[in-house]
Amino acid sequence: MQTEEHNPPKIAYSIKEACKASSLGRTTIYSHIAAGRLVARRIGGRTVIPAESLRALITGEV
Repeated sequence: MQTEEHNPPKIAYSIKEACKASSLGRTTIYSHIAAGRLVARRIGGRTVIPAESLRALITGEV
């Protein structure tokens, strides 16, 4: 019996997940945030990066 996993597409990444998804280091991610090339939001005690912001950085739209 096969089980199907229904994972909705990610709408935001933690810093750690953004590093893994983009193959960029933590320092590089924080540098892009500080320079305004990457959007980061604080929600509760967590910092998250919207998926569209990470995608825009990687594709060169920023």
